[in-house]
Amino acid sequence: MNKDRIAGAAKQAKGTVEVAAGHVLGDAKLVADGKQDKVEGKVQNAIGGIKDALKK
Repeated sequence: MNKDRIAGAAKQAKGTVEVAAGHVLGDAKLVADGKQDKVEGKVQNAIGGIKDALKK
């Protein structure tokens, strides 16, 4: 695992927490921000996976 995969997983987790908090608080902006963080995290994680595959 490289730093992109770790950072991507962390960003996905942060996004999940934001979405849940947004639903509890009724804050649509927080939900949207959380969903955006989840997508960014998935992309960053995928980039890290590609980098790992290219190293091997």
